[in-house]
Amino acid sequence: MRSAEQPSRRIVLAATVAAAVAAGGAGSASAAPADGAGRPGRPPARPVDNRAWTSYGDWRSGAVRGARAVPGKRPGLVIGAADGTAEYPDPHTGTTATWEYATWTGPEHRLAVPATEVIASWNARTPAGTWLQIELSGTYTDGTATPWYVMGRWASGDGDLRRTSVDDQSDGRSSVWTDTFAIDDPASGLRLAACRLRLTLYRRPGTRLTPTVWRAGVMGSDVPDRFTVPASAPALAAELTVPRYSQEIHKGQYPEYDNGGEAWCSPTSSQMIIEYWGGRLTEEQLSWVDPAFADPQVCHAARYTYDHQYAGCGNWPFNAAYAATFDGLQGVVTRLASLTEVETLIKAGIPVITSQSFLASELTGAGYGTSGHLMTVIGFTADGDVIANDPASPSNAEVRRVYRRREWENIWLRTKRYDANGKVRSGTGGVCYLYFPARLGARQRKALAAVGVC
Repeated sequence: MRSAEQPSRRIVLAATVAAAVAAGGAGSASAAPADGAGRPGRPPARPVDNRAWTSYGDWRSGAVRGARAVPGKRPGLVIGAADGTAEYPDPHTGTTATWEYATWTGPEHRLAVPATEVIASWNARTPAGTWLQIELSGTYTDGTATPWYVMGRWASGDGDLRRTSVDDQSDGRSSVWTDTFAIDDPASGLRLAACRLRLTLYRRPGTRLTPTVWRAGVMGSDVPDRFTVPASAPALAAELTVPRYSQEIHKGQYPEYDNGGEAWCSPTSSQMIIEYWGGRLTEEQLSWVDPAFADPQVCHAARYTYDHQYAGCGNWPFNAAYAATFDGLQGVVTRLASLTEVETLIKAGIPVITSQSFLASELTGAGYGTSGHLMTVIGFTADGDVIANDPASPSNAEVRRVYRRREWENIWLRTKRYDANGKVRSGTGGVCYLYFPARLGARQRKALAAVGVC
């Protein structure tokens, strides 16, 4: 198990079983404050702001240097006449290459929720010979500015550069932890009041190749620190039919991608939902996978979500971007406020991939504890308990699990927890991935709007 707790809420998403915890879950500290945890009621206000750029008008609203907006059923941003050339020394291959580039700098977005954390998402196509960089800058609530932070260097393939986050970015007031911008000291009262994105599109010099970006967005949030959260009242009994894949049957396969399958909770969950929406990989795309391996599409998902700096497959936006490489799909990273919001999405046919961490004693029936794990909520029982496809299962047949609503909601939504040694650690505060069609039905559009996703 990888254990690398960082000063922000960005936790390690290795999702492998913590043997010492699973052995009994003993060693937890004294009970945390109740915070009204046992009393169902109205869900709290959502301390989250989402803004996405997706329309032709959105792409025309930015400042461009060599980029241009293209209309159509799915408007996007492409390279027009390149603005110049630049060298990129890839730290993961040791090679340096020259690229033509063009940029789009989005308009400033005033956050409805002055934020302690911001996560960017993007959906794009990058043919061989192209890639893109996503950057974020902002204005603090005291009127001063952040530097430009790199939120990802990304390509759907891995033949031109190694997909990567960038470490060691900080101005002493905020930092980037893998995929998350975070205020260093939220207790100081400092927040990010506004932000903007800059996209740089790259291609091989002398070609007409181009990435196409269909969606770029930010999710800013200020989730209060809490060990427990108010309970929500059950309101839906329904279950979606979602493919079931185990990460554990891939244990030891392709260890170059975060030590093999037992750490692949994120791409395994992603692949389940991609296939739920009809996404399929061709035999040619899967031809690199050993034919002796079952479910080769899970191996493929691990390879093409892998972050070479983070050294894992759990980079949240990289998973959403991977999902959007399938025709007709979008992917975003956001936070939800309660299981009531998950019910809203499930009712509209949209499953939810959630990130949580827990001791074995905190989630009845899991049989393991983890410092970070992704699983997929696919429905609710008549009693309101959570039906989840949990990839940390011994076989595909055992992936469908039912977890107690109150336990599950708390381990997902809290921002503070105790580890097996009684030390205070971080929780994700309701982080989730949402994958949904590019062309939404009315019911889907209404559900997404109800949870703040445009």
